[in-house]
Amino acid sequence: MFAEYTASELTSIFAMQGFAGLILFSVFVLMALGLAIIFGQMGVINMAHGEFMILGAYITYLTSNVFSEYVPTLFSGYFFLAMLLAFLATFLLGALVEWAMIRHLYKRPLDTLLATWGLSLILQQLYRTVFGAREVGVTLPDWLMGSYPLTEMIEIPINGIFVMVLTLIISLGVYFMMFRSRWGCQVRAVVQNREMASAVGINTEKVDRITFALGCGIAGIAGSAFTMVGSTGPTSGQLYIVDTFLVVVFGGAQSLLGTIASAFTISQAQSTMEFFLSGSMAKVLTLLVVVGILMLRPQGLFALKIRH
Repeated sequence: MFAEYTASELTSIFAMQGFAGLILFSVFVLMALGLAIIFGQMGVINMAHGEFMILGAYITYLTSNVFSEYVPTLFSGYFFLAMLLAFLATFLLGALVEWAMIRHLYKRPLDTLLATWGLSLILQQLYRTVFGAREVGVTLPDWLMGSYPLTEMIEIPINGIFVMVLTLIISLGVYFMMFRSRWGCQVRAVVQNREMASAVGINTEKVDRITFALGCGIAGIAGSAFTMVGSTGPTSGQLYIVDTFLVVVFGGAQSLLGTIASAFTISQAQSTMEFFLSGSMAKVLTLLVVVGILMLRPQGLFALKIRH
């Protein structure tokens, strides 16, 4: 497999695929952070998480079109507004879904799986009706185009650098919200002992709603980032939902650090193997390795330690 390449070519290939893996890692992290909050902290299996991501992508697409047609002079800065709108739209939709459906299904994970799977089908059909069945692409500002030449053989796309910086900022924001804020303390209290948290005055219903909505909002930001690395279609979210669940479970459902470590491991493995093997074979091998590790360590890479 490697014999046909020289040492310098292999070095360049691994460097390029490694950076491509970092871009995939960024999308995985943004998707998995939202899912880790919903699944890890609340025990809700949200099969519509990919559709929340695609809603963020479609909002970015609409914002791009509006700016290019009506305010072209401000087009270079539209992406920041698009991310904010994507977050707000998916946050509000997530709060509505939690109030209308999820709150009736807590402690019934199979029911949440079936209900959110049905929701994902409804949202897919809604996107197909509104935006059409064909995939659409977003026009990026000029400052996000092009690449930075690292060496003569290695070039780093600027939009990939932007996605990674965005992922770093969001990850730090989620960390401080979960572990350095009053709200995060309330979330962890509800996770560990809902009855006792309610007894000391925490509004557990409000915590649940905001937690679910926040996870969906982060998926919306992931959708904005996704428009830089792929085209957007009604079913595009389903291409990432399995990998995202794999990332969360492999890292440890209640561990943000485990989520990030798992996303890095899986994305790098897939990106590198896809160059030398087919994409489907790379996914199969990655899945087999992850399943093998989970058989030895079913709690994931990082398990949350709770004092009983």
